[in-house]
Amino acid sequence: MPFSRGKKTTVTAGNKLSKENITENQEDGPHVKRSSSPPHGAPKKRTAMVDITNAHKLQVSLPGKKKEQVKKPVKKNITSTVSAKNQANLKKSSSVSSSEGSATEKERVEEKGATRKDVAAPVKELVPTTPPAIQEQPACLQKPAIPKEFDIDAENAQDCFMSPEYAKDIFDYLKQREEKFVLSNYMSKQPSLNTEMRAILVDWLVEVQENFELFHETLYLAVKLTDHYLAQTPVHRELLQLVGSTTMLIASKFEERSPPCVDDFLYICDDAYKREELIAMEASVLQSLSFDINIPIPYRFLRRYAKCVSAGMDTLTLARYYCELSLLEMDLVPVRGSLLASACLLMALVTKNLGRWSPILQFHSGYQSSDLAPVVRKVHSMLLAPPDDKLKAIRSKYSHKVFFQVATLPVVDIVLLEESLSQ
Repeated sequence: MPFSRGKKTTVTAGNKLSKENITENQEDGPHVKRSSSPPHGAPKKRTAMVDITNAHKLQVSLPGKKKEQVKKPVKKNITSTVSAKNQANLKKSSSVSSSEGSATEKERVEEKGATRKDVAAPVKELVPTTPPAIQEQPACLQKPAIPKEFDIDAENAQDCFMSPEYAKDIFDYLKQREEKFVLSNYMSKQPSLNTEMRAILVDWLVEVQENFELFHETLYLAVKLTDHYLAQTPVHRELLQLVGSTTMLIASKFEERSPPCVDDFLYICDDAYKREELIAMEASVLQSLSFDINIPIPYRFLRRYAKCVSAGMDTLTLARYYCELSLLEMDLVPVRGSLLASACLLMALVTKNLGRWSPILQFHSGYQSSDLAPVVRKVHSMLLAPPDDKLKAIRSKYSHKVFFQVATLPVVDIVLLEESLSQ
């Protein structure tokens, strides 16, 4: 038992404690009360963490009980034992007959239980070896070389953000993915909707994109998501605006760096819907598309193809105006994005008198001028149609100076278009 400080130890006949035992108990016992001030030179205790002194290494010697000595495990001299065994194994291996001499020294030692480190392996002479011949890649896996006159990414060779090595492969992949997202005129599957209601919704989404200052890619993706959802799910006309605001929220999460929150989309709907309804609609849209929302949009192809001819910003903006107006038309919903972008760019080039569908455009788009003819005629007839008073967002947007007032330009003559398509 521990002893209190300051009291004199009493020695009895039944329990004799020698001075050595008392000293040992006072020094070794971890339960002995220590002085609050450490002796000179001793480390201080860090009570906030652990006892970093040597108290945990000391043991208590109880009176009347012999101190048990902890037996330390005896370490065998493994090295001497292994070396003795190795010598015995080497003596035995030397008596092997000549018929077994074909076996290597390594195999004989391993049969007797020796390791590689125990036997010194013979030093082999270093013989220079010829490197293996590089196998040529099969023709089917070789990347086709881009002609120098068609390489529009060479100028961005030092810009890693432009991905010049993979730019063409990326757009070729997007062009292949378009086949998965081809739509048809689905309005017959919507008993309570019509093409005019859809156009009004798209016009409202353009206003939302302007008010929130979102990317144009967000607008195009939201319209694509809306069309794909309506092609699969019948929607009542009272929920059409909820579908549009939800698809814009999804597209913002996919495209924007800082997308608007759910409350912002509830606000632009004039609080016609509840938060739970918008979240439920978001889950419904994503499930209907199997969460595959990376749909190729015409806006990306338009910027890529405009780069092929080094089109100016005014020419690109004019083509964007045509392309954005096409979002209102139900007849242009089945058209692939790359084909629609090519047709709008061709119309802008002819309008600006900048040429026709050149070979470099054919190389990167994969379309001939004859492939563009049906879509170009549809877009041209759309521009000649009288404007609808209910659909003013796009025309007023591109009538601003920021967009070079391209909406005020006259529509190109159909004769010039036909001449450009015939060549």
